[in-house]
Amino acid sequence: MREPALALLVFAVLVVALAAVLWPRRGLLALVRRTRRATERVRVEDAVKYLFHAGSGDATVRPEALAGALAVRESVARALLGRLVERGLAHSDGAGFRLTERGRTDALRLVRTHRLVEQWLADRTGVEPGEWHELAEDAEHELTPDEVETLAAQLGQPRFDPHGDPIPTVTGELPEDDRELLGALLPGEAGTIAHLEDEPAESYAALRAAGLALGQPIVVRARDGRDVQIEVNGTHITLPRLLESGVSVLRAEYAGTERPATLADLAPGQAARVVAIDRACRGAQRRRLLDLGVVPGTRITAELRSAGGDPVAYDIRGALIGLRAQQAAWIHIDPASIERDADSRAA
Repeated sequence: MREPALALLVFAVLVVALAAVLWPRRGLLALVRRTRRATERVRVEDAVKYLFHAGSGDATVRPEALAGALAVRESVARALLGRLVERGLAHSDGAGFRLTERGRTDALRLVRTHRLVEQWLADRTGVEPGEWHELAEDAEHELTPDEVETLAAQLGQPRFDPHGDPIPTVTGELPEDDRELLGALLPGEAGTIAHLEDEPAESYAALRAAGLALGQPIVVRARDGRDVQIEVNGTHITLPRLLESGVSVLRAEYAGTERPATLADLAPGQAARVVAIDRACRGAQRRRLLDLGVVPGTRITAELRSAGGDPVAYDIRGALIGLRAQQAAWIHIDPASIERDADSRAA
């Protein structure tokens, strides 16, 4: 009797020990990761990247601003800026600090790595969007230049990351950017969503919860001191004005706002051809649909609806696949191709 009890006790101790090590955010590995990020090299690289983002144009960065951004004491921020000057990465004009050409080159390398990692997380993993930024923050300090270029080649040299931010080329060039903030659009003016800011994480989560995604047509309907009324794909959304700065658009003469026809619109027995998969569908969900053969031109038939109405079974390339309403709504179809399938098994 003692041996089974002892084995269970040992197993329980091992489980607790593993949890203590691996527990997300609070485990030993998470602590080690945070400690590693506080090393000299990481802090210097974080400072370089902050100066790149905050010191655009003629703007300069003050030590107190850097201290707030890196969550360090002002004395630590001043020491960091001093090291950047010593290494030829930054210079001071008395009013603040800005990057040198060498510093800008280093910053663009970090930005390129960060945005490529976010694109990889979005396209090749099931990691939640709210976690992309933090994971990329770690990876940007760890990947070698060769590893970064291998990643870029695997992704097909993307020009923008999943938030719509431009990815610097290997030679440090940025794609042209003619985006405007949503707040620049007057009521009645239209555009296409080209960027959703991912910092702070809470604001990004709120934008996603509102149903916003890259590539969506958007029209401003009304705006007051508190909210902005917008129309996206035929859906009316009230967005707090505080979140406007997190949305950038490409201005358009007119953006159609009718909700696109999707697979979810098909009644049992109807068939249609795929136009595209919505850009809001990413990661593992998108890969699954592609693996099933959901590509432009594929003919899909709605076959059987469950008793509760969700999910629905669809005939996709000869296989009967069950899709939830949300999944079916990600699949855009050509309305002109909708037809009655004579071979459908559902009436």
